[in-house]
Amino acid sequence: MKYVSARVQGRVQGVGFRYFTQHAAMSHNITGWVKNEDDGAVSLEAYGEDNHIDRFLEEIKKGPTRFAKVSEMDVNKLSGDPEYTSFDVKY
Repeated sequence: MKYVSARVQGRVQGVGFRYFTQHAAMSHNITGWVKNEDDGAVSLEAYGEDNHIDRFLEEIKKGPTRFAKVSEMDVNKLSGDPEYTSFDVKY
């Protein structure tokens, strides 16, 4: 299992990015959360099978629509089992 945090920058707010991320996570059987940051970035934590996390992160890099544009994504491995039961949009 892999547990990661990521900070996504670019045009990622106001374009459905959080809901796209939630849908992508659910389709890859990933638990965790996603939220907008005050500086315009989006942060997330994700937990799931290694190959599912890898495919999820590749999908996130592409973004949800032609209006979204990911310019940078910093991913960090975390340790432990966060015991998430779903993938939530935080406010």
